[in-house]
Amino acid sequence: MTSSRQARSTGKTGKPTGRPATGRLYGIDAARGLALLGMMATHLLATFEQNANLTPTWIGLAFSGRAAALFAVLAGVGLALSTGKHQPLAGSPLWAARRGVALRALVIAAVGLTLGGLEVNLAIILVHYALLFLCVLPFMGLGLRPLCAWAAGWLLVSPVLAYLLRPWLLAGTPPLKLGHNPSWEDLGTPARLLADLFFTGYYPVFQWLSYLLVGLVIGRLALSKAQVPVLLLVGGTVTAVLAKTLGVTAMENWGGRAALEDLLNAPGYPLKSVLQVNLTGIPQEGSWWWLASAAPHSGTTLDLLHTSAVAAAVIGACLLLGRLAEWVDLDLLLPFRGAGAMTLTLYTLHVWVVSALYLKPLPAGWTEEGMYFAQAGAAVAVGVLFALLKWRGPLELLGHAANRAGRGSQAG
Repeated sequence: MTSSRQARSTGKTGKPTGRPATGRLYGIDAARGLALLGMMATHLLATFEQNANLTPTWIGLAFSGRAAALFAVLAGVGLALSTGKHQPLAGSPLWAARRGVALRALVIAAVGLTLGGLEVNLAIILVHYALLFLCVLPFMGLGLRPLCAWAAGWLLVSPVLAYLLRPWLLAGTPPLKLGHNPSWEDLGTPARLLADLFFTGYYPVFQWLSYLLVGLVIGRLALSKAQVPVLLLVGGTVTAVLAKTLGVTAMENWGGRAALEDLLNAPGYPLKSVLQVNLTGIPQEGSWWWLASAAPHSGTTLDLLHTSAVAAAVIGACLLLGRLAEWVDLDLLLPFRGAGAMTLTLYTLHVWVVSALYLKPLPAGWTEEGMYFAQAGAAVAVGVLFALLKWRGPLELLGHAANRAGRGSQAG
């Protein structure tokens, strides 16, 4: 929901040379657009087959956990690009940038709390997303090396601390867990709200801060250099495969799943399928084996590492496509970057539409697939139109205004 810049450099003839100069990095917006479409897919399309084994669908296997993580990693990338790129801001410009980010986060939180009052069977990410912006403020002035150390440490330690704290938070009366999307009413129970946002809810901010730290690391790289996108694509792919392989091996070959099935004591429960698609809703307590899985939405080190690496690979691929588009002088990324430049508006509209259809039969002749392609197509079309007209989305305008107000005299 933040944007970045890239332009094509030209030679003496004025023709593109294929070398990126200072300008909009369209690959970042394109990756954000892909994240939006992926999240919409998990919202509208089945992630499990409706059978006794809850057989995962290809949508669940491909997008569950990864689309939302890509969204969060890109938030960190956007923050890095808006605060000095590979040379982080310092002094008064840094503090001005922090104020701007904080005010933009409040706008996002207000939108999220408003959407939280809707009747809808979706886990809305916006309040968590806004809180992540606030939590990452102390790290925005760090250079590449300390950011790498913080990101690695958070990936390793935060899942363990969350595992230790969650049972204590859930043991309260009532448990410190909302069980629904955060809304304005929940501000009246701040302890419960914060516990849910940080530890017990769908997108635990405490572990998810790892994604923004990884995004800051990526954004502090010299993304305009040709080898960096290749490094992201290759390194991200290899790391993602290794993390997922280790998690599956721990569950299937080293006895992890058998131990967890004994712990759950639920004969016939398709834990194998759940570990492949979404571990949300299962209490991860009573066995350290929970921390050995790489299951989507488990918040373990292997899950965070796998999804972060997938995000890095997608960002690298999109940046490479952006460079290819420059060489052929054809805007190959327009369908995705247009939507990616106004994700707050499009995501909000998507939630409103889904809520309008909640618990209602689909219109005659419509299927879940049809609804998805209609909404995805509309998001792409609106994004392309706004990109061609060089307009910001309505909510992006509001966030931009808040950012400029926070930066004050430092606004560029």
